Amino acid sequence: MREALAQARQALEEGEVPVGAAIVLDGRTIALAHNERERTQDPTAHAEVLALRRAAKALGSRRLTGCALYATLEPCPMCAGAAALAGVSEVIFGAYDPRAGCAGSVYVLPEDPAFGADAACTGGVLEDECTALLAEFFGARRARP
Repeated sequence: MREALAQARQALEEGEVPVGAAIVLDGRTIALAHNERERTQDPTAHAEVLALRRAAKALGSRRLTGCALYATLEPCPMCAGAAALAGVSEVIFGAYDPRAGCAGSVYVLPEDPAFGADAACTGGVLEDECTALLAEFFGARRARP
């Protein structure tokens, strides 16, 4: 999660919503990413999706069985769905998203067998640090005239 947090800090410096992600296989980080939606003007450039793409490329396979997805914010429906379709074994996140989170808050898509998914979801890992980055970003945006 610390590597995902470093990615989130980088996103914050770039003016992106500070979300970072890491893909880990056998204790080794194989992909890192942070939100790039503003820079790329790509609505799908969420940290988790970018990390999943990079991990698939690194492994030479779309199947990420045995991999864990770490994200600083609970994955949204798109990202949770991408994790399920990639076949990750675990989704671990920091801050909960009670509005749109789909790994525990609103829904638990990566554990839903209807999607062929069985990834265990764990939230609240380094939650205070993850939440603080988001609060810093959104607090600064609200403070602007």
